[in-house]
Amino acid sequence: MRPPYLLLDIDGVLIPFPDSDGSTPATHAHHDVVPTGRSAGDPVGVWLNPVHGPMLMDVIRTGLVTLVWCTSWRQDATTLIGPLLGLPPLPHVDLPRPRITTSHPNGYLWKRDHVDAWLGDVPAVWIDDDFTGLDHAWATERTTRGSATLLIQPDPRAGLQAEHLTEVRTWAERLPAVRTVAPAAPGGIEAA
Repeated sequence: MRPPYLLLDIDGVLIPFPDSDGSTPATHAHHDVVPTGRSAGDPVGVWLNPVHGPMLMDVIRTGLVTLVWCTSWRQDATTLIGPLLGLPPLPHVDLPRPRITTSHPNGYLWKRDHVDAWLGDVPAVWIDDDFTGLDHAWATERTTRGSATLLIQPDPRAGLQAEHLTEVRTWAERLPAVRTVAPAAPGGIEAA
């Protein structure tokens, strides 16, 4: 059995949203990055916590999960954000660029249908700051069907915390035995 996926969002998880006064957590350092489609003269400011990289590497090294970016940053997660945290190249779910005005156009997170198709029946833990009750019901339904699914929802102004990754490890350790070798990439995944 392949290890479950750890799907990781960036905005609101690794990059916290500012408070109403514009402040970000003091633990986060500012970086300017140039995402695909932008010019070098028009960078995007991001705030990243340097301890997130080692925390995520600790989870990767356990072999309990396979970390995959699941973010609107797409390939830029691997080329821009990951290196700032000291992460190796990681695969990402190739999400579309929908023309939506809300992240919940159908009452649930816009990524969910794409993630559901991409995952198939592989167990997964998904960390994102933007789930709704319908997303949690979906996770329960997948688990009931035999595809263990855990959603972890950080506070978007605080982002990823150590206890979130402890929850990932605890959840993965409770699953039936998993292989500790890297799985083959399923359809729709883009390797770095």
